[in-house]
Amino acid sequence: MQSHQLGSIVPVSGAHTNRRLTRRQKAAIVVRYLLNQGANVPLTELPDSLQEVLTTQMGSMRYVDRETLADVVAEFAEEIEGTGLTFPRGVAGALTALDGKISPQTALRLRKEAGVRQFGDPWSQVCEAEAEALKNILMSESAEVAAILLSKLSVTKAAELLGDIPGERARRIAYAVSQTSDATPEAVDRIGLALAAQLQGAPQTAFDETPDARVGAILNFSQAAIRDDVLSGLEETDEDFATLVRRAIFTFENIPERINERDVPTISRDVPREDLVTALTAALAAGDALEVAATFLLENHSNRMADALRDEISERGQVSAKDGEIAMTEIINNIRALETNGEIKFILPEEE
Repeated sequence: MQSHQLGSIVPVSGAHTNRRLTRRQKAAIVVRYLLNQGANVPLTELPDSLQEVLTTQMGSMRYVDRETLADVVAEFAEEIEGTGLTFPRGVAGALTALDGKISPQTALRLRKEAGVRQFGDPWSQVCEAEAEALKNILMSESAEVAAILLSKLSVTKAAELLGDIPGERARRIAYAVSQTSDATPEAVDRIGLALAAQLQGAPQTAFDETPDARVGAILNFSQAAIRDDVLSGLEETDEDFATLVRRAIFTFENIPERINERDVPTISRDVPREDLVTALTAALAAGDALEVAATFLLENHSNRMADALRDEISERGQVSAKDGEIAMTEIINNIRALETNGEIKFILPEEE
């Protein structure tokens, strides 16, 4: 057994031994003594790293004789008696001491920042946030703050977010990035703290999606007549909300404007052939926007596949409106599932 391992298992004894003890060992002895005496030792107030060190140190020791214990406790008592004034460690303790003496707004901000800081670099927390939360920051904060955020993100994530926000806003932020060369590390750190605190302090909501997205999802699965009736009613009561719902809705007619041409074969792959032929037959016969959508789907298959589908459509003959709508809904449901799984991505509708 090596010598450094022997020191952890032999008894600790004698005045000379006390002088050789490290402060960590003495701390472990004092804590163990206080716990044996039934004292309430608030170790949870220590940083996690010190709690770990103390626990490991106590686990490496075996027993201490009375003389050494008395010497260590006496030394500890002398240090306590010689202390004239102590300050609370950390911002949390200072805020407790200053409770009621500083403004509630300042206290709240400092508590949030202190909570963020104790878990490391605030920018690490910000960069790991959900894309939707980061997008909300880019849309709501000043262009200068948004530019700092964009600069701290990975190039891939920054490009994805920039592509998801309206063009004019994206241009303003991109220009603001060009003005960040003079930003000081202190300013960037403060912005990171504020954004991390903002993300941590965001109230938990009962629903994952926004109200317009939820209504849009419901209407996506509704019959066309019901969908049109609900939208008409919404426009009468809240035109702005109705506009948002329309953008959230995805129907068969929206395929040409919301689907990339390269994704059409992926969409057809998982739709039963009979449903695909039925939907295309009904859409071509209906004319207008439905015919445009069906033509878009046919033209973005390979020539061989498109010709085969046209032959089957000709053989199918007339399709009832009900069967056609059911088949179109099957295609839309498949598109929604592919988008949710990340296999395809919608083209965002233009802002009105």
